[in-house]
Amino acid sequence: MKLNELLGIEFPFIQGGMANIATAEFAAAVSNAGALGLIGAGGMSPEVFRDSIRRCRQLTDKPFGVNIMLMHPQVEELAAIAAEEKVAVVTTGAGDPSRFIPAWKEAGIKVFPVVPAVALAKLVAKRGADGVIAEGTESGGHVGETTTMALVPQVVDAVIAAGGIASGRQLLAAYALGAIGAQVGTCLLVSEECPIHENYKKAVLKASDRSTVVTGRSVDAPVRCLRNQMTNEYIAKEREGADRMELEHFTLGGLRKAVFDGDVKTGSVMAGQVAGMLHEIKPLRQIFEELQADCEKRLAELEK
Repeated sequence: MKLNELLGIEFPFIQGGMANIATAEFAAAVSNAGALGLIGAGGMSPEVFRDSIRRCRQLTDKPFGVNIMLMHPQVEELAAIAAEEKVAVVTTGAGDPSRFIPAWKEAGIKVFPVVPAVALAKLVAKRGADGVIAEGTESGGHVGETTTMALVPQVVDAVIAAGGIASGRQLLAAYALGAIGAQVGTCLLVSEECPIHENYKKAVLKASDRSTVVTGRSVDAPVRCLRNQMTNEYIAKEREGADRMELEHFTLGGLRKAVFDGDVKTGSVMAGQVAGMLHEIKPLRQIFEELQADCEKRLAELEK
């Protein structure tokens, strides 16, 4: 069963739950375009989170979900709100959501934790998750160490591939690895509906295949961003042996600076390695249609 059949949506795609970007309005736009939109709870207070869910319901009659970062200081409240509001889907990041799964399942919610490693995928499957989003290190933002190509075939059934997917070829490869659908994020940054600053979009469009870098590996806090003044200074400090607290100085509020202020020099311009493949701004609907059509075209070519 493909992801779209499982969730009752048109396309087998989930939008990444990008903090400060995945607003109620953007999630609704994604769902209205045929995929599954997500509200990203990262950076939201419980009150804003609940309001965002209710606002999204006013903007779409299609299924949508939420993404909860488990490192959020108010994660208990966010998890409870998701259950109370009975959202269609919960995805999680940065940890093990096992303690929340029973309440979400009781509320009729489908649960898809984002996992960077096989061990966590097996654990959440035993705890009742409906599937997992296997996210390779190619993705933008917080990343693990294993590539999508290596990770997806090693995890449990009902796996959704994430990281390095922006074309029909890549989507077809994900299906060949055993995925039932894909989570996409970077390719949606250059959608017409994405709420990020124009400077952020232009930075993504200008990116090449070597424009991203992972900061924070030395302190076990890896994040993939576009190279800029901030990442250069951060990496220089890493090489000097700076500790985690000192390094956080360079990224504190960095994503907000990039998203809202358009500061692409000292802000954190999170993007995946596929940024180099993106060359124009398109409507969400067109992005999804082209992904699907190109995948079908490539499959037909292979079958000849």
